[in-house]
Amino acid sequence: MSATNAVAEVWVIDLDGVIWLGDKPIPGAADAVARLQASGLTVVFATNNSSLTRAGNEAKLARHSIDATGAVVSSAMAASSLVEPGETVLVCGGEGVHEAMAAQGVNIVNGGPADAVVVGWTPEFDFEMLTRACQAIHRGARLIGTNSDATLPGAENLRPGCGSLVAAVATAGGVEPIFAGKPHQPLATYIQETFGRSGIVVGDRVDTDGEFARTLGFEFALVLSGVVSEADLPVQPAPDLVAADLGAVVVAALG
Repeated sequence: MSATNAVAEVWVIDLDGVIWLGDKPIPGAADAVARLQASGLTVVFATNNSSLTRAGNEAKLARHSIDATGAVVSSAMAASSLVEPGETVLVCGGEGVHEAMAAQGVNIVNGGPADAVVVGWTPEFDFEMLTRACQAIHRGARLIGTNSDATLPGAENLRPGCGSLVAAVATAGGVEPIFAGKPHQPLATYIQETFGRSGIVVGDRVDTDGEFARTLGFEFALVLSGVVSEADLPVQPAPDLVAADLGAVVVAALG
């Protein structure tokens, strides 16, 4: 990490694999965030997991002893920028996607024709949901995925991520999806316009967090507490720093 961006004002921190694994806290993460906040730095929590509402993400962080009031941005929020108020949207996702779409003023439906199908991660994804989505696409709906993560880290093992669900819909519908979350531009634009245009991304994946840092023009710190392990190194894009966890990143940056 360079001397300039090591103390950049904006820290974009991933959640799954950095702050927690499933519901299990990663040791030292809460203390590391508190140190950044006490130093007057802007801490933004950027997650591709669209299943929770903004308040739900804030509450989960609070249960992990982290104050994230007004500091959570998600792929669901980014996806809402890809639909227009008044459009009809078939949602295949959790509460976070429904909240973001409702805030954008769209007409949410569970089936039938639609202007867009928005797919977010949900454990309720099933054959019936896939069928409704593919039928809407065959009738002309465009396909929006909240994010392209193929897997999602759990407390013990990896689980299928939103990207896997979107791939099923895209295959059945015969279309190419548009993605909103990391590493794509819609979420980057939201962060740049809301929080700042220079900083560092801390994440556990190179295909999303690392590429997202490039999209933002930020530095990238890779932690080995989630998807990527030491056995996977070296990786591309090459991170500016590789550390065991968030706590180690903060020590490297702040001393």
